[in-house]
Amino acid sequence: MQLFPKFEINSFENIVRFLNEQNVGRIASIDHDGYPQIIPMNFVFVKNDNDTSKIRSSGFIYMHSHPRGEKIDNLVRNPKSGFEVDLHVCFLPSYYFHPSDASQADTLYISVVIKGTTSIVLSTQEKALALNALMAKYQKEGIYEPLNGNHSSVREVTVLKLIPNQIRGKYKLGQHWTPSFRLDIAKKIVNRESEPKEILSLMGIEILPNNELIIKKDPIL
Repeated sequence: MQLFPKFEINSFENIVRFLNEQNVGRIASIDHDGYPQIIPMNFVFVKNDNDTSKIRSSGFIYMHSHPRGEKIDNLVRNPKSGFEVDLHVCFLPSYYFHPSDASQADTLYISVVIKGTTSIVLSTQEKALALNALMAKYQKEGIYEPLNGNHSSVREVTVLKLIPNQIRGKYKLGQHWTPSFRLDIAKKIVNRESEPKEILSLMGIEILPNNELIIKKDPIL
């Protein structure tokens, strides 16, 4: 993935935080005929604290899956895989930028693309670790007993582990605009969107009680 430096997420910590704030990722495998197959999945990114190399991809994507299916067949045959997570922040109509040129329409977004290899986890202890991490992400209110390798449900479910060899993040939140232009676009977003506060927060902009817009920070990831 070729990225302009001003659009790249440089912080690995921010990439990990973004991944684990999103509910759905998409895993890409190669089918029997050589076509990519893309499947939405629940997932969790677990940092590898035992990796002393401090490389950008120190961690794993865990997913749980039905033990049979085309996705599993694909990954057993060819473990090379891709994984993508994105957040659509806001569509920017063309008239924000030009009165009549439709090609000027744009989008604010965040995305992370991962390339690596995916395998089926065989260790029941590691499966339990992965499933507990998934539960901690998706059921933050708790009200469940942590799993261990002796649970029958752990033995029965299939857990996939994607080991990244490349992680790249990209974002466009107005960081490439001048402050005055970013505020101008923010005003237009307020007028068009029914709930603009979250969008503006990602852009580093705050709405004051008197509806004045101020830049609180640069949208740096």
